[in-house]
Amino acid sequence: MNLNDTIAAISTPPGRGGLGVVRLSGAQARAIAERILSSVAWQAWRAHTAELLDAEGRVLDHVVVTFFEAPRSYTAEDVVEICCHGAPVVLRHAVERALAAGARLAEPGEFTLRAFLNGRIDLPRAEAVRDLIEATTLYQARVAAQQAGGSVSRRIAPLKDQLLELIALLEAGIDFAEDDVSVASAADLLSRLDPIREGVARLAASFQYGGLVRAGLTLAIVGRPNVGKSSLFNRLLEQDRAIVTDIPGTTRDLVSETASIGGIPVKLYDTAGIRDPGGLVESLGIERSYQAMADADLTLVVVDISQPLDDADRALIARARSQGRYLVAANKLDLASGTGICACDSCLPVSALTGAGIAELREAILGAIAPPGAFEEETGFITSLRHEQLLRESAAWLDKARAAMEAGIPHEMLLLDCYAALRPIDSITGATTADDILNRIFSTFCIGK
Repeated sequence: MNLNDTIAAISTPPGRGGLGVVRLSGAQARAIAERILSSVAWQAWRAHTAELLDAEGRVLDHVVVTFFEAPRSYTAEDVVEICCHGAPVVLRHAVERALAAGARLAEPGEFTLRAFLNGRIDLPRAEAVRDLIEATTLYQARVAAQQAGGSVSRRIAPLKDQLLELIALLEAGIDFAEDDVSVASAADLLSRLDPIREGVARLAASFQYGGLVRAGLTLAIVGRPNVGKSSLFNRLLEQDRAIVTDIPGTTRDLVSETASIGGIPVKLYDTAGIRDPGGLVESLGIERSYQAMADADLTLVVVDISQPLDDADRALIARARSQGRYLVAANKLDLASGTGICACDSCLPVSALTGAGIAELREAILGAIAPPGAFEEETGFITSLRHEQLLRESAAWLDKARAAMEAGIPHEMLLLDCYAALRPIDSITGATTADDILNRIFSTFCIGK
């Protein structure tokens, strides 16, 4: 991949549409555009009308052209965007004409790669661009947009800054001892290290929720036959996806669909009713129900609130409890006598028929997967597994650094742990150079007077 080439590609999704955009980026972007368009009164950051010409100079389409002059563009290079009518044949021809005029077809992600390499965005922002494109709910899109705006970088930057100050302090005391630069006491070093350690560990732990925001979760709805699992499935989905009858055992196989609950994509599994199997097909369906329970992020056990809780219900609740996170929904509240008494401890009374209690059930599903206050802090968590692994690696090295401080190990060895903790953070935000360290040392201490 030659980053000095001018690249071109279709930037809108495949298929037909009212409009489609061809993007060029590089030093020759404007010159190449001039070869395939009628005369354009070029003016940076302004849209102009033009005509897209074929190889014989005939008009193929009337287009709108926008020129983004370097460095104030997405890639920090000259960028030209040609907005055509969205016929695939027109868009393909525009790209072919650009390639014939000297451009190269862009590699996947190359526009964003150039934005990163040219210092326009950092790695967390680049990764957030991908997440924003892949978002399936508005909440996911809002979180990704916040991160594309630098929210993750702003959370990590103060921690990295504090770690660099600690490294500079230790380096100064070692390398410039003859200049009487004193190294701080062990207590002072610990007071500097602990906030960094705690901040990195807390940010890494936020992935427990942030990963679910990005990837969603799976919810298995299980229970005995005829307790209303399929009705509850349809109610959560807000459409009639599963067949509902009064005949026990209607659902024989897994039925799955994805719903948005509080902005989180939740893949719902409606499972076969669990009972003593009446045949091979039902036996296989029940086995798949148990497998869905084992694989799901959260299990929703459905019981019938209008009937006494039996041994099969209790056994199913115990199995869900042993496998991880679970909730119990006491369905058919509309048939319960009086106000309806929950059939078990900590159950959620609902009615799939009337919708009573469904809002509370949705809140309980979110509460089971999200730490308190997570929804109020849209920029307070990380959503990338890569970031989580790197932050945990950094936190582990900071733990070793703390142990070394407490053990009175020489500062030269302590520095190795601090540098090791810095490397994973650099993998997120970008490398720290030796000049960065030296600049901090010389700006902090009066050395060489």
